[in-house]
Amino acid sequence: MNISEHFTLEEFSFSETAARLGLDNTPIPAVISNLGLVAAVMEGIRKLLGDRAIVVHSGYRSAALNQALGGVATSAHCSGLACDFVCPAFGTPIEVALAILKSAIEYDQLILEYGWVHVGLAQEGCPSRREALTKRSKVSAYEFGIRT
Repeated sequence: MNISEHFTLEEFSFSETAARLGLDNTPIPAVISNLGLVAAVMEGIRKLLGDRAIVVHSGYRSAALNQALGGVATSAHCSGLACDFVCPAFGTPIEVALAILKSAIEYDQLILEYGWVHVGLAQEGCPSRREALTKRSKVSAYEFGIRT
């Protein structure tokens, strides 16, 4: 089921880890609505990146899946408000993150992680912080700013 021109609900909710562990990762209607918001932002990012294909690594995560992956309980993924992705045809994750950082694309968090970019949106009614971070270690140490 398409939730935008180039993105499907399946790519935002599929997880190899969930399948392997037998975890249900089916989003509820409120989460599907949030994923529509994320897909709209991802369409803007795709356009920014020269209309190149984006590969989604992670979108929605059920609480059980998020815990299995070692995610924090407050992760925007759990409410369907985040996407981890790459765009190899555009460039490296740092090049993608820098392009987004320099753009007018609205986000709450932009995180350069281990080989991918994380874009998170704010909860409805909350202002977007437009926070840019670089994850430096697997123990959740973040440094402000995305450095080249």
